[in-house]
Amino acid sequence: MNNYKTYLQKQNYSVSSIACYINEMRHFKKWCNRNHTTPTQIDYKTSLKYIKYLTRKGNSKKTINHKLGSLKNLFNYLINEAYRIDNPIENINIKGVKRTTNHNLMEADELEDLYYSFETENIKDTYHRLTAKRNKTIVGLMVYQGLKTTELIQLEVDNLELYKGKVYIKSGRKSNARTLDLKPWQVIELLEYIKEVREDIKQRKRIESERLFIPGNARLGNTVLHITKKLKKINQKVINIHQIRASVITNWLKQNNLRETQYLAGHRYISSTERYLQDDLENLHEIVNNFHPIS
Repeated sequence: MNNYKTYLQKQNYSVSSIACYINEMRHFKKWCNRNHTTPTQIDYKTSLKYIKYLTRKGNSKKTINHKLGSLKNLFNYLINEAYRIDNPIENINIKGVKRTTNHNLMEADELEDLYYSFETENIKDTYHRLTAKRNKTIVGLMVYQGLKTTELIQLEVDNLELYKGKVYIKSGRKSNARTLDLKPWQVIELLEYIKEVREDIKQRKRIESERLFIPGNARLGNTVLHITKKLKKINQKVINIHQIRASVITNWLKQNNLRETQYLAGHRYISSTERYLQDDLENLHEIVNNFHPIS
């Protein structure tokens, strides 16, 4: 258990999150001791008793789900360290927790149109033409790979494997690392961007950086805002990068199962992916409880 904190640090959790997880682990260990078991030995049936204990203590369903999420992390650590071979609560999810719904989502063809309709050629100013080409590669990563602003900022040139048609996304505070496929036309655009466009922008800005996109810092967030304003002129449904990502994930779920989509989206927990399950009758996102429900 002494290495649990180190494990969490390697997973890029914040200091406050690590403190909460450690605290939750201590409470859980105390309960286990009182019930003649340990985190390395507890089984599914006894885990349900712990959930009933949390319910009797007056915790809301949302709070219990948070606590379960913390414990799932603990069990994953124990599996990683070979203390356990299974996660007894992996498929337990509390039924009846109100989820945030996403509205005004875009279909896959609408997302693709944002990419193809993004203007890069009929621009007189040379520098603006360069930044437009940079911005189009960003649009591609938004509408095909569903990347967030923080992930775009963290991307480095070495994260691209263009000869394999892949891009590696680093883990973040709330996301897992993953390797995603690029579309063939993205590979062509990215090759031109790296070899020509990026080099010209670096020289003009007098910046040396390993970041894929220049500027490779928080200012890129302003660039993304500028991009979404342009995308709104192409399709009035566009709101922001979060809505675009939600649209991408929802469309993934139409073609892939929950686990596959969880990986593509970089979600730490399957419950994060469940939020994007769509009720086609009303075009709203309602959670379909595919796992063990506890009333």
